[in-house]
Formats: sequence, structure tokens, C-alpha cells
Amino acid sequence: MKRKATAVWNGSGKEGKGTLTTQSTALENMQYSYLSRFEQGVGTNPEELIAAAHAGCFTMALAFQLQGAGYTADELATEAAVELVQEGDGFRVSASRLTLAAKVPGISREKFGELAGIAEKNCPISKVLNAEITLDWTLS
Repeated sequence: MKRKATAVWNGSGKEGKGTLTTQSTALENMQYSYLSRFEQGVGTNPEELIAAAHAGCFTMALAFQLQGAGYTADELATEAAVELVQEGDGFRVSASRLTLAAKVPGISREKFGELAGIAEKNCPISKVLNAEITLDWTLS
């Protein structure tokens, strides 16, 4: 299975602008720029997309862990906060902080914590990130 996305950039790094398009067309010529990445401009940025990918991947991985253990979530709501830090002359993603609010009937806190930890460590996006990954969760 392969998934593709395309980036097109025109101009210099600071004054230029680009677009991102995904194979599924969920993003189609989505604008990104220096302002949307490093300040508060209109459009998306690579770190926001990594955060969305990590939140989605982890949440689905947890749903499968729960299913395998005989549970079905009423709701799993995950936020991923990706941190971009300066490193030398460039930047790197240093962390992805997952915050999960879960509603899973009939599961103990211990079992939920075990399954959430497995999902966090084994979702494909967690595996590809060379960053600190943390998970905070609440179960109601």
C-alpha cells in the first residue's frame, strides 16, 4: 500500500508560497507558506499535517486494540500537539504530545492504559517519528 502527496513551491523560502495535494484529494492545492508555518498565516503546514496524521493513526490503532480485547469505544478523541524546535541552522520535530479523552464502557483503567500504551507505541506514525512521544489520557 502506498499513499502519495505532492508539494509545489514557488518563490523564496520566506516570501514564496506553496500548495499541498493528497492522492485522496482531501487536500487539493491547500495553501501553505512561511507565515502559515512559522507565524499565524492562512493555510496549513507540515507539522499540522503530522499532528493530524499522528492523532488519526493512534486513535484508529487504539480502536483496533480495544476491538481485539472485546471492547468498543463510545468515543475516542485525540489531540496531537507537534513541537517544532530550532536545531542548528534548521528545525526538527522534537515531540508529539497525544492527549486522549476516551469513553469505553466496561473497561478497567488498568486494561485501558495497557491498550492505549500498545497503540501509542505501535501505530505506524509513532514508529516513523524520530521524536519524543507522550500520551496523556482520561477515561470516563
